[in-house]
Amino acid sequence: MPRLTSTSIDEVVQRAVQDVIARASRSIATAIAEMAAAELEEQLSVATKHGRASDPARRAASRRPRREELTKWVADHRARRVPTFVIELTGGLDTKKKIVAKFGEDAVFERGRPLPKAAKAA
Repeated sequence: MPRLTSTSIDEVVQRAVQDVIARASRSIATAIAEMAAAELEEQLSVATKHGRASDPARRAASRRPRREELTKWVADHRARRVPTFVIELTGGLDTKKKIVAKFGEDAVFERGRPLPKAAKAA
């Protein structure tokens, strides 16, 4: 019986794993390259569609809804600013705190309508 060269199981497993990894890495590299090319094409088409590459601030500005003229405003806890038509209606009360003190929480102001009744505490 001929004598076989001494190869350990570790060497056999390592060679098999190296072959599998080499084949798999080629497929993975090809897939990544295709995905990167597709993403690059998409980014270039977006940039040329708008005339130039847009920065994040510019994209965020384009997502804002169009400004509509306010016709109704409620002085509640969620209100952020007092619209100019409410300031004009109230005779110069320009803060939510002043308006709530005079007209009460949840007072509704509508353009072209009379002022709501003043709160009893005022």
